[in-house]
Amino acid sequence: MRRQYRLAVLDDRTLREVFHMRLSGMGTISVLVAMFLVLIIVLSVLIVYTPIRNILPGYSESIRQQLLVESARIDSLQTNLAIQRQYLDVIKHVTAGDITTDSVGRLDSIEMVQRAQLLEQRNELTDAFLAQYEQSERDRMLLYDNVTNRSLRQFHRPVRGVVMQSANADERQFSTVIRVAKNENVLSIMQGTIVFVEHEMEDNTFTMMVQHGSFLCVYRQVSTALKRPGTFVEAGESIGLMDGQSDLMIEIRDDGQFVDPEEVIVF
Repeated sequence: MRRQYRLAVLDDRTLREVFHMRLSGMGTISVLVAMFLVLIIVLSVLIVYTPIRNILPGYSESIRQQLLVESARIDSLQTNLAIQRQYLDVIKHVTAGDITTDSVGRLDSIEMVQRAQLLEQRNELTDAFLAQYEQSERDRMLLYDNVTNRSLRQFHRPVRGVVMQSANADERQFSTVIRVAKNENVLSIMQGTIVFVEHEMEDNTFTMMVQHGSFLCVYRQVSTALKRPGTFVEAGESIGLMDGQSDLMIEIRDDGQFVDPEEVIVF
């Protein structure tokens, strides 16, 4: 690679040496690489700073988008210019005292009084509708005052699963039993505080309680408890895990009174 060679150019008629150059393998490769780098730099400069880039794939789309943006901007400027011209025309007419009369005709005072009297008149259908509406509103407000908060409240679903047994206060069954899959998260049905967590040694599960105001939610047969007593949780926040070997039992109380979970939760 480092061996020297002599490159000579001879005149064909006189065989005189016109030009010669000493080359080596390493020098030739260096010259070719340098020329290649210079060519790449020149082409890059031409593509970036000259309109030649427009003929390359991908650049035409950006130009099209730029044209659309500029066209929308020109339309907006034309609209603003037209508004400014109208504004200046109005100012000129006001300062010159040349104000045109409004095209809306004035209503006669007698006609306006007749229209007001006509609007104040109520027919039998209007009176019947108003009476029915007022009665329905009174009934709705009475019903709202008589029902408890739990009948109007909807809680977050505690877990994804199938209800295997519904709660029934008459049969002393206060919990709703839900069959869940393995590794399913147990979620808090409401915003509140974890007030009780206890490990049941008999079936190796946890009993957890979440309280918010007068509401108390009891979770039984939770495989793994993720929260400690005193922890504040949001509605839908994970508080435990199920291993799929036991069913989740959920019980809801309001001021100590039984609340059917299926009435306030959409499973």
